[in-house]
Amino acid sequence: MDRMLYVAMTGAKNIMLAQAINNNNLANINTTGFRADLASFQSMPIDGAGYPSRTNAVVEGTRVDMSSGPLITTGRELDVAVKGDGLIAVQAPDGNEAYTRAGDLQVNSAGMLLTGAGFPVMGNSGPIAIPPNQKIEIGADGTISVLPIGQTPNTLAIVDRIKLVKAPAEALTKTSDGLLRPTTGDTLVPDASVTAQSGVLETSNVNGINALAHMIELSRHYEAQIKLLKTAEDNDAAGAQLLRLA
Repeated sequence: MDRMLYVAMTGAKNIMLAQAINNNNLANINTTGFRADLASFQSMPIDGAGYPSRTNAVVEGTRVDMSSGPLITTGRELDVAVKGDGLIAVQAPDGNEAYTRAGDLQVNSAGMLLTGAGFPVMGNSGPIAIPPNQKIEIGADGTISVLPIGQTPNTLAIVDRIKLVKAPAEALTKTSDGLLRPTTGDTLVPDASVTAQSGVLETSNVNGINALAHMIELSRHYEAQIKLLKTAEDNDAAGAQLLRLA
């Protein structure tokens, strides 16, 4: 009886973990550049006395869905969409370099170029600072040019270049701050083949319909595990009743 309870309890627990991952994806369906998390299940045989007939489905971890999200045209000069599988380098809260697809950039009161989430954007030699200007332009290679205050329109000055990098999806992991980092812990080098498009934003790659369908599916699996727990309880009560009659 305890074996049935353990298998059902483990199944319910891991389905709840998968549901939490799926719900987080749904909560970020409108987050710019968000990459969905995918729960990775693994079959874990249970060793012990008797036949090896019990196997648990356990959430081994998560991986990141690096497929591209839909693009929307904004016309805003600081909105940038990275093409292909490129990434924008930013400074994480811990001071280390991390990466994102969110290109909703902004300049704060101190002149620092930040993402919409507030992470400093990295350039050739560190976080990018933008001087006072009348206009900002971001080129396809990430080069940032500004029109200084009081200057004529043909006097654009190059300030810095956004660090654009590239890495295969299997080499990246997403941390709790929503940023991507190489699984090896290394810092990625700039990749000249990565290009960006100004005036365009990439939205979340979460498919709302699929995520809702998956939520219903996980709920039904959870209900099945709870019913199994109830069956184990009923069997235990029936066994105890038989012992009393004996």
